[in-house]
Amino acid sequence: MNATQQANTHTRPQVAVVYHFFPHYRRAIVEELARSTQADFTFIGDDHDRGYAHGIRAAQFTTAVKFILAPAHRFGGPFRWQWGAVRAGMNPAFDTVIFHAVPHWPCTWIGAIAARLFGKRVFFWGHGYLSQPRGLKGLVRKLFYAIPHQHMFYGRGSKQIAMEHGWSPEHLHVIYNSQDMAEQIAAREKVSAAQTDHIRREIFGDAITPVVICTTRLIALRRLDLLIDAIAELKRRDTNANLIIVGDGEERAALEAQAATRGVRTHFEGACYNEQRIAQLVMASNVTVAPGMVGLTAMHSMVYGVPVVTHNDADNQMPEWEAIIPGKNGSLFSKDNVASLADAIQSWLTTPYPTVETKAACHAVMDRFWNPTYQRRAIERAVCGEPADDLFDMR
Repeated sequence: MNATQQANTHTRPQVAVVYHFFPHYRRAIVEELARSTQADFTFIGDDHDRGYAHGIRAAQFTTAVKFILAPAHRFGGPFRWQWGAVRAGMNPAFDTVIFHAVPHWPCTWIGAIAARLFGKRVFFWGHGYLSQPRGLKGLVRKLFYAIPHQHMFYGRGSKQIAMEHGWSPEHLHVIYNSQDMAEQIAAREKVSAAQTDHIRREIFGDAITPVVICTTRLIALRRLDLLIDAIAELKRRDTNANLIIVGDGEERAALEAQAATRGVRTHFEGACYNEQRIAQLVMASNVTVAPGMVGLTAMHSMVYGVPVVTHNDADNQMPEWEAIIPGKNGSLFSKDNVASLADAIQSWLTTPYPTVETKAACHAVMDRFWNPTYQRRAIERAVCGEPADDLFDMR
């Protein structure tokens, strides 16, 4: 490194990114930030999940990522303690600290307040307000979200609510969310029409019947029981569809029994971390359905050109639902309403697979916003002192 490069390095923001642990789906954005020429990023977190995230795998990074191990321990219910979060707030090596924003982690409160007292810039990275704050819980959230100088939200709905509670829009950066899009595109390009027909025959014995898919943890909150009932309702209407469920969890046995009772032909794939297999299964489907709420499942589906159906209750949704453009790359149904869900699914079963236009609409929103490159650029703008500008990429 020459003298000019060394000088530029010293003038760049020195940023600590503090997480409990970095899940496997964060690997791509972490690697993107590690390559940044605008700021120097150090990542602080545990090297595995210690019982908080339902067994989600931790990311494995290249040597380009500066990583500091900081064990994060649960000490009852949702509460967690991580000394590394507090140390990051006081470490003179960093002038900026980004905290994963979870209000029931005392270490984040203490670390963020310490960082402000030590003159650092503090950002919170997370969902933010998914609904209007109400009652005691809402008061706690408002106090927590008042700690940082600025926020980095996954969606515009959170920004709108924060603005309604007095935040200036230039301090609220919408950075969206992402997975490893490069890996997914590579997997997508290897899947042919012949392969998708083969997957259908392999699993269900025919390539003609439309397929509905859901990729998620099998927990009650995801309301997969509603999905099984909706496909049974379609069968009653003389519209047949097969179902693929990718994932595992405590509800699996109950869902298997329900599918058998309701006469819904269902393939339970189990947990799957093989991206090529996931690509094949999703691309062999007509539509992805997330009946409870939709998160990164929407991103996973749209990158493969498959539309997404989820419910329309904004107060009970994740930010990723904002990627859905009804009638173009997905649909919304009335929450907890089986008939409405059946209607939404049925609209995507009229062709053997998603149309060229539907695939293009899915890919377009992913290419524009929900990808690691966009996230890196938005985060760089934030830590380099640029005001939030939701339209900067359009110029």
